[in-house]
Amino acid sequence: MSWFKRSEKGILTKTEEKKDIPKGLWYKTPSGKIIETQELADNFFVSPEDDYHVHIGSKEYFEIIFDDKTFIELDKNIKSKDFLNFIDNKTYKERIKIAQKKTNLNDAIRTAVGKSKGNEIVVCCMDFSFIGGSMGSVVGEKISRAVSYCIENSHPLLIISKSGGARMMESATSLMQMAKTSAKLAQLAEAKLPYISLCTDPTTGGTTASFAMLGDINIAEPRALIAFAGPRVVKDTTGKDLPDGFQTSEFLKEKGFLDFIVHRSDLKNQINKYIDLILNQKIR
Repeated sequence: MSWFKRSEKGILTKTEEKKDIPKGLWYKTPSGKIIETQELADNFFVSPEDDYHVHIGSKEYFEIIFDDKTFIELDKNIKSKDFLNFIDNKTYKERIKIAQKKTNLNDAIRTAVGKSKGNEIVVCCMDFSFIGGSMGSVVGEKISRAVSYCIENSHPLLIISKSGGARMMESATSLMQMAKTSAKLAQLAEAKLPYISLCTDPTTGGTTASFAMLGDINIAEPRALIAFAGPRVVKDTTGKDLPDGFQTSEFLKEKGFLDFIVHRSDLKNQINKYIDLILNQKIR
């Protein structure tokens, strides 16, 4: 039987004869080009047409950084609590459950340990898909525990930031994580272990005001938004036009806030070059 039949009313297709097209088979780049999603993944999720770094999560970053995509996740089951019985249209408990179901994550950060070009490294990676990558008690606790793990095992640390800032539903408890993570990173520095901070799009709010800009080396992906208050808020407050490219990673590098900008395809190499230099090992 043919796949479709023509009639006076047009093409008629029986339901059982239709063929499904897999979802996510194609990706439209910002320049309007259409590419296969597999080609995008093979290119480190960077659009080959315009070099646009597509937003990705911890799963993709872990696969890029760790050798053979092999790692051990740390503190996987830590979850947020509703300290304040916060209600805004939905309760905070409901928002957490919705986010967990939607993303299959427990919170806005995952931490893992594994080898990267042979170096043992701990990676903390934020997920913007979980309540905007907001920093709550779980984010602060998991970063703190990751630092302790690094000190106990003499491992370098990489934190990949992608966040809208502090999580308002946890109020002061969220803001406390800024001091908490900063204090733990000071302990890492005292142990003379490298800390690399990678800022991705977007890195804003309390995240920027704490651990995201405290690296021994601060790096970023191209054209990432990095700020405390976003450009629209700044313009509304000051009433002035902002410089071209304001608060992009290129702008911050020019002003001395970043050490360098790294293309995602070269991320693994650059991270390990720095680790090797600090630990006085042979550069691979």
